[in-house]
Amino acid sequence: MKNISLLSLAVSLAFTSGAALAKITPEQAAKLNKELTVFGAERGANADGSIPAWDGGIKSAPAGFKPGDHHPDPYPGDKVLYTVTSKNLGQYKDILTPGQIKLFETYPDSYKMNVYQTRRSASYPEHVYKATIDNATRAELVQEGNGIKQASIGIPFPIPANGLEAIWNHILRYRGEAITRQGGQAAPTASGDYTYMGFDDRLLVPYGVKGASPEKLEQTNILFKFKQKVTEPARLAGTALLVHETMDQIKTPRQAWTYNTGQRRVRRAPNVAYDAPGTASDGLRTTDDFDMFNGAPDRYTWTLKGKKELLIPYNDYRLHSDQIKYDDVLKAGHINPDLVRYEKHRVWVVEADLKANTRHTYKKRVFFIDEDSWQIAVTDIYDNRDELYRVGVAHGINYYEVPTQWSTLEVFHDLQSRRYIAMGLDNEANMYDFSAEMKEKSFTPAALRREGRR
Repeated sequence: MKNISLLSLAVSLAFTSGAALAKITPEQAAKLNKELTVFGAERGANADGSIPAWDGGIKSAPAGFKPGDHHPDPYPGDKVLYTVTSKNLGQYKDILTPGQIKLFETYPDSYKMNVYQTRRSASYPEHVYKATIDNATRAELVQEGNGIKQASIGIPFPIPANGLEAIWNHILRYRGEAITRQGGQAAPTASGDYTYMGFDDRLLVPYGVKGASPEKLEQTNILFKFKQKVTEPARLAGTALLVHETMDQIKTPRQAWTYNTGQRRVRRAPNVAYDAPGTASDGLRTTDDFDMFNGAPDRYTWTLKGKKELLIPYNDYRLHSDQIKYDDVLKAGHINPDLVRYEKHRVWVVEADLKANTRHTYKKRVFFIDEDSWQIAVTDIYDNRDELYRVGVAHGINYYEVPTQWSTLEVFHDLQSRRYIAMGLDNEANMYDFSAEMKEKSFTPAALRREGRR
């Protein structure tokens, strides 16, 4: 693989690429917050300075911002440095994924990337950094990598030894403690027509609670609880989903329940996992595509390939703005490229290959994970014929009132049908609330039933 960072390659080759369970040494951990950031990213600039040194990310919100607002762009004066198109694609192939290149080939007349100055804006609360330092020398994978112990709040493996540790960093990256969000998704037809589906989401994250201990988390075996209710269209309004995600997914697999308005009853939903179709997705994504990847990793062999420099969506505040409408975003073939900001960043490259004698729609997935946040930025997905099937893209911003780096929109492109699904549309919705007060008793099947009958 071209363009792999020498430091990251040295780190990754120092360990097996399989499911090693060993902790890092104190000497390795001592690199954190020195030549590496606390999250294990390279602190310094790249060779030509196009990726700057990390200086702590965004430290405060822009003047005038208050929680509940859509997030003003903290870099309003930044201009487009250059634009990648199908005509000049050859100049930039070394900093694009195969899936990104395929999007240019699929939509040669309309797809483009406007590239801006790189801003390493990712930042987190101090207690999250402290927890990450604590996790670095104690966190362990269990059940051959399908569970985790001795970690809480922060990234468990800031210096990952293998692909499994890297994907757990994505799964457990900090996004707050209790979050409400409104918004929705759309799956435009090939001509660009779409039906908007609205959601009301609730996320309770015991793993991320300030003061959470590994011992308590291992007793409860719960990472987070997620509840989602459909708000529109009217024919589906009230349909709801409840998920309890576990730390050890072999000991206790994910627990899920659905509420159906027609039947007015709650049912267990054991198939809300792996490659089951996503909610109202027109078959354009799998359940484990949500959040770019979620759930048990046991059906794949995970390999840490090293790092590379890549053009990825970053600081996509314009795409996030409440000054635009869904019609401005959703276009035939792909979202409006004039609203998207790309930057060059270093990413971890993790390959997931389907194990023998297991089943999944996807035979191989390659994840490109932002080094500063552990947010999957791009994923290339291959089918059972070893052909590119889908390309997933996460458009991230820093929610600076927390602060945390998280996607504002996730888009999965189906290359075969020439369609896509956009998840997280919130331009016309209320903004996320990271200070919501929630109780455990609101995340039970009984609560789901009561709420559905109102």
